[in-house]
Amino acid sequence: MTDKEKEKKDPQEADIQSKPTKSDENLEANTIEYKEKQGILSKEENKELHTIPEEVKPAGNDTASPARSSERSASEKGTGGPAPETPASGAAQRTDANRAAARSAAADESGGTVPAAAANTAVPTEGTAAVDGGDKAKAAAEARAARAAARAAKTAAPAEDAPPKPPSPNQPLLDRLVEILKGEVAGDAVDEAFINEIDGHRPFVVIRGEHWVRAAEVFLQHEELQCGYLRSVSGVDLGNQLEVVYHLLSIPLRQEYGVRVRTEREAPSVPSVASVWPTADWNEREIYDLLGIEFPGHPNLTRIMMPDEWVGHPLRKDYEAYDPEV
Repeated sequence: MTDKEKEKKDPQEADIQSKPTKSDENLEANTIEYKEKQGILSKEENKELHTIPEEVKPAGNDTASPARSSERSASEKGTGGPAPETPASGAAQRTDANRAAARSAAADESGGTVPAAAANTAVPTEGTAAVDGGDKAKAAAEARAARAAARAAKTAAPAEDAPPKPPSPNQPLLDRLVEILKGEVAGDAVDEAFINEIDGHRPFVVIRGEHWVRAAEVFLQHEELQCGYLRSVSGVDLGNQLEVVYHLLSIPLRQEYGVRVRTEREAPSVPSVASVWPTADWNEREIYDLLGIEFPGHPNLTRIMMPDEWVGHPLRKDYEAYDPEV
C-alpha cells in the first residue's frame, strides 16, 4: 500500500504520524546541547540554539542571557512546562522574600525606610538559630535547677509544716498492751513501745530482761492477749548491743505482737522462755550457737549447728574466722 493510499484511507492517522513527538524533540534538544558541549555545532544549529523564542523573551529591564534563555526553553520542551525549582534556588527565593517582608514590616513600624542591614538582622539565619537554641538550652537548665532547689527546700522544711500522720489502726491495741504489762508485771517492765508500720502495723514492745519471763507468762495467760503460739525467735547484732526478737500470735483473737529484749555485748544474757513456749528450745540454742547469747533457765543450752569445739560465734560482727577460706 502506497503513502497516497494510506493518506486516502486515513488522513488523520497520517497527519499524526508526520508530526514530531515529544521524545523526538527531547532527543533533538539533547543532541544539540551535546554538540555544543563538544564544540561541533554547525552554523545553523548554533543559530537555532542561541535564538530566543518569542514566548520566553525577557520583559522590561530583565537582561537574561540568551544561553540561559535557550536552556530554559530546552528544559520546557523536555518537561512540557516551566523548569522545576531546585532546592538551592527555592531557599534563596524564600530568604529574599523573608528579608523583603521584614524590611516592609520594619518600615511600617518606623514610618520610613529601613536600611538593608537592619532588615537583614531581623531575618533568622543559621547562626542566630544556633544562638537561640543555646539560649533555650540555658533557660531550660536554669528551670531544672530551680525545680531541684524547690524540691530540696521542701524536703528540708521543718516537720511541723507537714500534715500530721494519721494514727495507726493498731495504736489502741498497743496502748492496751502497755497498760496490761505495766499493771501485771511492773511499772518499768516496758522500755519502749511502737508500731512497726512496715510489718503490717504490728504492735511492738521492748521489755527489760529481768521482767521478761513474767511478761511472757502474761502474754500467754491474759484473756486479752492469749498468745499461745511463738511464731519465731531470732537474734540480732546491733553493733553496740545484742537483742532477741520474738513474734507472738494469738490464734483465738487473731492478733499479732512483737517483743524485743536487749542485752549488753560483753556478757549477753536473756532469760529463757522455753518453759513458757517449748518452741523456744531449739531457737534459743541456735542463737546461742551463732551469736553467743546465754539463755539462763534453758534445759539444754548446747551448740546445735557448729561443732562443740568451734571457737567463736559466726554471726557476730566481731567474729574472726580461724580459717578465712572456710
